[in-house]
Amino acid sequence: MENTLEKTDLALLFEEQVTLSDFVEYGFSMQDLVNGERIPEEGAHFDIYFEGNLIGEKINGKISGVDYLEVRADGRFFLDLHANILTDDGAQIQVTETGINDNGTLKLNIEFHTNDKRYSWLNRTQVLGLGTVDFNTGQAIVKGYSL
Repeated sequence: MENTLEKTDLALLFEEQVTLSDFVEYGFSMQDLVNGERIPEEGAHFDIYFEGNLIGEKINGKISGVDYLEVRADGRFFLDLHANILTDDGAQIQVTETGINDNGTLKLNIEFHTNDKRYSWLNRTQVLGLGTVDFNTGQAIVKGYSL
């Protein structure tokens, strides 16, 4: 039996441009990580605070939050972001992003929650986030695609 994948059309929903504003380190520094120091056998954890803009055809606003980053000893990065969007028209939207960072390339599953009727469509929208992060400059860009 042949396995086939259906073609999925991705539609650009928004672009997120954020600045990494603060790092909480737990005994292994972000600078050590950037410098290529050997990751401890227990792995490393960082709380990375960020803020920036989210721009799209149907949604625009400010985003801020924290990534509870886990870096495993084998060098794999697992992201667990919790954020808030304050839209330009005053809506509050909760954001959860999980995924991986593979050598600066971000691959994310993004979920939303709001009770604001203007944006309730987001509660049912599956979003794939693709982007990049540069720990040296503290900049990250993610494009969110609805499936």
